[in-house]
Amino acid sequence: MKPEEKTFNFVATEIEFSEDGFTLQLADGRTLFTPYDLVPSLSRATKEQRENAKLLGMGTGIHWPDIDEDLSVEGLVLGKKIIDWQKPAAG
Repeated sequence: MKPEEKTFNFVATEIEFSEDGFTLQLADGRTLFTPYDLVPSLSRATKEQRENAKLLGMGTGIHWPDIDEDLSVEGLVLGKKIIDWQKPAAG
């Protein structure tokens, strides 16, 4: 690898909750804030349901058991679209 090339570590070491969203502390020192409005299931969830989250896969994912939601840290960091699986299909 060339010295100017960077590799990214998509591993969270901690998750913190606020009124508007959650913040991930990443293993490489970065922090990432995600508003609840970007995650449809979290925007519908109660405060207790939102805060009942567990880091999975040595910090590569987050699981909310009360609302059956799983997100990857990589997807959040890269800004991948979050699909609302509970939204009725158009048609």
